Order: sequence, then structure tokens, then C-alpha cells
Amino acid sequence: MRVHWRLDLSVPLLVVLGAFLCALVLLPLGWLGWYSITDTNGVPTLANFARLATDPTFVGPYLSALGIAAGVAAGGSAAAMPLAWLVARTDLPLRGAIRALVTASFVTPPFLGAIAWEILAAPNSGILNQWYRAIFGLEPYEHLFDIYTAEGVVFVMACYSFPYVFVLLANALDNIPAELEDASAILGGTRRATLRRVTLPMVMPALLAGGLVGFLQALTQFGTPAILALPAGFHVITTKIWALFQYPPNPHLAAAAAVPLLVLTILLLQARQWLLGRRGYAVIGGKSGAPRRIGLGIWRVPALAFALAVLALPIFLPYAALIKTAIVRTPSDPLTFETLTWHNLHFVFLEFSQTRLALWNTILL
Repeated sequence: MRVHWRLDLSVPLLVVLGAFLCALVLLPLGWLGWYSITDTNGVPTLANFARLATDPTFVGPYLSALGIAAGVAAGGSAAAMPLAWLVARTDLPLRGAIRALVTASFVTPPFLGAIAWEILAAPNSGILNQWYRAIFGLEPYEHLFDIYTAEGVVFVMACYSFPYVFVLLANALDNIPAELEDASAILGGTRRATLRRVTLPMVMPALLAGGLVGFLQALTQFGTPAILALPAGFHVITTKIWALFQYPPNPHLAAAAAVPLLVLTILLLQARQWLLGRRGYAVIGGKSGAPRRIGLGIWRVPALAFALAVLALPIFLPYAALIKTAIVRTPSDPLTFETLTWHNLHFVFLEFSQTRLALWNTILL
């Protein structure tokens, strides 16, 4: 009688993956928790949290972060709602290209957008302000835009958070069965009534979930506030935590400051999961029909202009500013044949060794 032995690797593999997960997640969380409740001598204390609640230099950054995140969620949703409806439910031209461009803004690093808008809307050297002064013959100190404000931070963050809302909302609009809206029309409902009573309630979970993601993304972001808020003279909580690691470092207070941010992040992620998991309706029967597109008629061109204007803010204007700045001698130079140069690109990619090291580290990570 022959006995066949079969090697079962599932248990060792599970152990290895569990250990890797613990090292990747639990160790940092354990470090964060321990440092937040100890002082510099390792003695357990709640003084760190007491200082967070009473010190204005911490209360202010928390309130600034929450206010900016709320503004980003509202602004991103306000931009995404009409754009998603135009792309998903109307005969808007270039719908596929617009979806692709929204994806391009989705993958653009927000800090890169902050740098670009710094080039565009800095009060003195910003390209848009230079044009404004040249057109109206104003003094060098006068400006139309100032990106170094709380409103500027909200604007730049919203430019790169609205794709979260757009993707969820457009998918929800795509998946609404045509039969439900047809039933509303058959029962005498106007197009506006159908939108209010059928369409909006069905996409509201996706809209709220997208807004929560935008809120969370703005709340936890560091790059944009570091570039725009610090020169404006105020902190949000992420830049305040970073400042606590500068000389003289205070990792215990920094860990305590990060705990409320971590708890709020977990709660928001759970809220998002609950919203997306809701089942507000059930379709009985076979495969549902695709929603019918609404003809825009004479409004097709204005609607397309609106869509392109929205996309100009995170894509067209920032990328144009970055490219223009890269190929002229100084950032304030106009783009002419006299100012055109390849020296900046040559230096960065061929002469500056740190660039190659940074690219290699990026690929490895």
C-alpha cells in the first residue's frame, strides 16, 4: 500500500503573512499608542493629550484642518456633481475624453498641483497676476489672486479631490436602471420631479461617500499645506505634527497629536463603507436597461465649455505652468524664443546626481 504525502503550505504561509501584517501595521500603531501616553522618560502620562486640548497652538491647527477639509469636501462635490451628471446622463460631446482627463487629475500628486498653482497665483510672481497687472496697467504690488491663504489651500485641494466624488457619482448614475425613471415619467412625474424623487435619492450614498473621501484626503494631506499654508503663516494638524519632529523634536507630543487624526480617519472610512454598502433599492426581473441620455440641444457647447473649464483647474493650467517654467530661464520670464532654454532639464536629468537617485528610490518604493 502506497502512502502519498502532500505538503500543505497554507498554514506556514498564513503565519508569514500574519507576521508581515503585524510588522507593517501593528508595530507602528503600537509605537504611536505608547509614545502618546508616555513622557520623555517613558513614564505613563496623559499630559500630552491635556496639552492638545488646552494649548491654542494645537487647537488652532485642528480647527484649521477641519475647516479646510469641510471646504474641500463641499467644493469638490460642487464641481463633481454637475460634471458627473453631464458625462453620465447627457449627450455631452467628448464624454470619454472627459472621463480620461478626470482620471489624469486623480493620479496627479496634489503637492505637484500646489507647486503649479504657486507658479500661477503667487501674489507677486504668479503668471495670472502678471497678466492681470499687464492688462490693466496696475502697480507691481497689486494682484488678483493670492494662493497663500486658507481659501487658496481649499481651492488647490478641491481641484485634486473632486475626482473621488466624480468617479463614485458617475458610476452610480450609470447604474440606475432606466425602468425606475421611466416609471416616474409614466406616472406623470416631470423630469425635475424624477430627478428629485428618484435619481438623487439613489445616488445620494455615492455622493456622501465621495464627499467623505474628499474630506479625509484633505484632512490627512501634508504636501499642499506645507507648500501653501506655511508661507501664509498658519498650520494644519499634519504640518504641526511635522513641526514637532524638527529641532528640538518632541515625538511623544507628535504621537499624541496624531491619535485623534487616526481615530477620525478610521471612523470616516467606516462611514464611507456603510454608505457604499447601503441598498436603497432592489431591481426585480432580468437585466435592467441603461439610463437614457438627455439631449442638451443648444446647451451642448456651453456644457462642454463648463466641463473643460473644470478640467483646466487641475490639469490644463497647472501642467502648462510647470512646462513653461521648466523651459524658460527664470520663472517670471515670458515664454519667447529669447527666454527659451533646455538648461533646466539638462541640469536636472543629466548633471544633478540627486535626480537619478530620487528616481531610483521612487521606482524601488
